[in-house]
Amino acid sequence: MDTTSSLYDLTPIAWLMAVGVLIALGPLVWVWRRNAGSGPARRLHALTVLTLFLTFDLTLFGAFTRLTDSGLGCPDWPGCYGNASPHGARHEIAMAQSAQPTGPVTHSKAWVEMVHRYLATGVGVLILTLAVATWIVRRRQRLAPPSSASGESGHHATLSAWWPAFTLVWVCLQGAFGALTVTWKLFPAIVTLHLLGAVVLLALLCIQAVRYRQAAADRLPTPVSPALRNGLIATTVLLVLQIALGGWVSTNYAVLACTQFPTCQDSWWPPMNFAQGFEIWRHLGVTGEGQPLDFSALTAIHYAHRLMAYAVFVALGVLAWRMRRIEALRSQARWLAGLALLQLATGLGNVLLGWPLAAAVLHTGGAAALAVVLTWALCESRRVPAAQIARASDNAAGQNNNSQRNQRKAAA
Repeated sequence: MDTTSSLYDLTPIAWLMAVGVLIALGPLVWVWRRNAGSGPARRLHALTVLTLFLTFDLTLFGAFTRLTDSGLGCPDWPGCYGNASPHGARHEIAMAQSAQPTGPVTHSKAWVEMVHRYLATGVGVLILTLAVATWIVRRRQRLAPPSSASGESGHHATLSAWWPAFTLVWVCLQGAFGALTVTWKLFPAIVTLHLLGAVVLLALLCIQAVRYRQAAADRLPTPVSPALRNGLIATTVLLVLQIALGGWVSTNYAVLACTQFPTCQDSWWPPMNFAQGFEIWRHLGVTGEGQPLDFSALTAIHYAHRLMAYAVFVALGVLAWRMRRIEALRSQARWLAGLALLQLATGLGNVLLGWPLAAAVLHTGGAAALAVVLTWALCESRRVPAAQIARASDNAAGQNNNSQRNQRKAAA
């Protein structure tokens, strides 16, 4: 009877939610007080940017959790051995640590894992608040007269509630993948999907932040040529594939399969088993049949990520060079160039310095930041035929010449 009751004990999840609410209250109060006199779009933009920042921090902390082998510090979910914190589970943790001193369960690892869960719950509360607040503002805009809707004029100030709603659904799915990461004992495919889910979550929040800012300023995205727009999309797809490969490298602990650069194991094409390395549905360290994974499989995982990195680095460089010509996208171009160099430096540091923790965390953060910047650039641009852009440029040049002539006449 007691065993059956413990299966339905909701105390850990209730405490987890309570801690998440407390964590979220600080950012909510800060945004509310700082933007008390602003319109709803500006308040939502401020809260979204802050949530995006905290989600990025959560992504870094998730990388830290994985890289310190703390993912199984509490081997159950949502609590820690059925408790709301490692403090309540100190006896169980001590028993597990004494049985396996170098194993995944220690007091420090348990706290790292639970702090990650607390922060994730806080971010979830913020995203829930964003969804509800946007729905309320959207409803008020529909009911208010067009000239005074929410105190902000202009057609483009109308806010969409679909992005926050989809983001809320996505963060719930991300939480489910977090639970599977623990209960499936760091199953590589699940861990990689969890990382990709975090990147998608950052992109969704970035989309909302840009849309709210555009609504508050009542403006449209900058027109760009189809070639540049296609380049943005293609580079984003390449980056997502590279992040997936990087997650596969990290979750399979294949970083140190090659400790040289630019060669690997004194060869430009070392022995590699791609069939084993990219067998997706298998447990950590073994094949689908349960046989130990060959070292050549880890080499294949590492080298595939390295080869894709060359293509992504070139694509980012070309894209940044082209974007710098457009005034509205110069900030994104500078960010892309700087982050690409950071990724190169941290990637080399991981290989040549033996996978130091700081470089590994920064490498994950750089990849996430690149995804955010590319999403930002996509939201701030829209496809317009090249001929239309040329006509607009000619018109602007003509107006500028007329203005200069008028100034010279007035001076004469």
